[in-house]
Amino acid sequence: MCGIIGILGKNQVAPQLVEALKRLEYRGYDSAGVATVDDAGQLARRRAVGKLVNLSDLLVHDPLSGRSGIGHTRWATHGAATEGNAHPHRHGGVAVVHNGIIENFRELRAELAEAGIVAQTETDTETVALLTGHHMAQGMAPLAAVQATLKKLHGAFALAFLFQGEGDLMIGARKGSPLALGHGDGEMFLGSDAIALAPFTDRITYLEDGDHVVLTRNSAEIFDADGRRANRDVARIDVGATAIDKGGYRHFMAKEIAQQPTVLGDALSHYVKDGRIVLPDSIDFSGVDRITLVGCGTAYYAGYVAKYWFERLAGLPCDVDVASEFRYREPPLSPRSWAIFVSQSGETADTLAALHYSKEKVAKTLGVVNVGTSAIARDADIALPILAGIEVGVASTKAFTCQLAVLAVLALKAAQDRGALDPASLAAHLDDLLAVPALVSQAVGISDDCRRLADWLAEAQDVLFLGRGALYPIALEGALKLKEISYIHAEGYASGELKHGPIALIDRNVPVVVVAPSDPLFEKTVSNMQEVMARHGQVLLLSDAEGIAAGAEGAHATLTLPAGAGVFAPIVYAVPMQLLAYHTAVAKGTDVDQPRNLAKSVTVE
Repeated sequence: MCGIIGILGKNQVAPQLVEALKRLEYRGYDSAGVATVDDAGQLARRRAVGKLVNLSDLLVHDPLSGRSGIGHTRWATHGAATEGNAHPHRHGGVAVVHNGIIENFRELRAELAEAGIVAQTETDTETVALLTGHHMAQGMAPLAAVQATLKKLHGAFALAFLFQGEGDLMIGARKGSPLALGHGDGEMFLGSDAIALAPFTDRITYLEDGDHVVLTRNSAEIFDADGRRANRDVARIDVGATAIDKGGYRHFMAKEIAQQPTVLGDALSHYVKDGRIVLPDSIDFSGVDRITLVGCGTAYYAGYVAKYWFERLAGLPCDVDVASEFRYREPPLSPRSWAIFVSQSGETADTLAALHYSKEKVAKTLGVVNVGTSAIARDADIALPILAGIEVGVASTKAFTCQLAVLAVLALKAAQDRGALDPASLAAHLDDLLAVPALVSQAVGISDDCRRLADWLAEAQDVLFLGRGALYPIALEGALKLKEISYIHAEGYASGELKHGPIALIDRNVPVVVVAPSDPLFEKTVSNMQEVMARHGQVLLLSDAEGIAAGAEGAHATLTLPAGAGVFAPIVYAVPMQLLAYHTAVAKGTDVDQPRNLAKSVTVE
């Protein structure tokens, strides 16, 4: 959500700022802007609504000079997506960009109004600029003004400040939202993440919560939450791993769907070697009495699938929670329980808050994340990388299946530790899991079949998805994927719940996608499917060849998936959910990689 870049450079920075912002487009945005300090010390800015091409065009006709600058892509929270609400915000001699939410901005705005300083925008961020500029107008130096401002802010934020007359000064601060410092040769950089900084440097320092940093071209002085000077490690990043390109695909989402066999193979080979599960020694489930799985959106559905695996394979009771609900209902947690937090970015605000709530209440916290340097990875007792690589498309694909793969390994480890599976059964399940990448490769191969169904689905106003057992969360995920990138209303239901309400929606205009491998629950799901067809519902059945042969009569269409994954079939069946959503969105002409109103990383509530 939102993107920040700051450069104290050797050359004209406006073009560099825009190029860096392009690398942050995946985070989601609806306006963008840059501010620079030129060689005469003058502070100026340019802002535009919509895509970065609009900002680029503006800079062609109304250029900015200067070797110091900040840039921002905004995802609107407080105030509509307008040029006036776009960042950077400025008051007097300071310009500010911000990711997060200032919770007490109304109170601060009222205090400023009493001093005769009136806000000109609807945003919470402008308050930061107003307050800092007010302090400077009272005679404070830039650093003192920023420090005084930070003390008054409540909420989550990553901030970058630029000052008139200060061509060799930039200040950054973080609380809750991520911010990284890049070290160059006579240059310094700030960015929301390493992806933005990768073109400039491979030396990164991740600011810790509460830190603020004072940058010049040749120095970086970091202060902790108590105002004391702090030393933070400098990490080397793999610049190649941060490369962002579509690789010949029309969309990042298509590329990331196609990458799944490879990244799943990478993840499983990391955690399973020579037929043995390889996890940190401190992961031992033998004394655990309950698991709590927490996530948001697709990560929540990954936890939901894992609930079935932990309970079925290991006999270990599981709760699964939406992070935003978990943190506020304050559930009682057993001191013998473990809590697992699932997040692609590792910075999801609600999931991070849920982790902090749980830390002192459970025996152990685990983070299942894609970014090993993220807040959840750092704050959890154990961080398990899913090794999906950078995921640019807002709709999660390869991160979801890699989350499932890592959670499947954990469920099998729990079964092993608790003696719930004998060695032969454990080996058989491991074989099924290790077969998943090849099966997913076959599933990716039905892309053309999904494309042929897209025109039919694109005409619908409502679509239902049905599944049973561990395929029920896959039905939920299928509905989420369709609605978030095609804007078609879709809902997922447990097949057995059809008669308890959703069947009232069925008519010949409502496609019903049924996810039903030929497992012990297959006949029951086919019975539900027959109820749909008896009411003229148009069914798309997804099953293996055996299931298609047994249950496809009367279906509008079928998709044949490979058999052989055993209880890990949900990973395979996630792929056609992605492909159906993708091709339907393409048929409707929506913005597949950056759907409206959505952000990749939700770092605010």
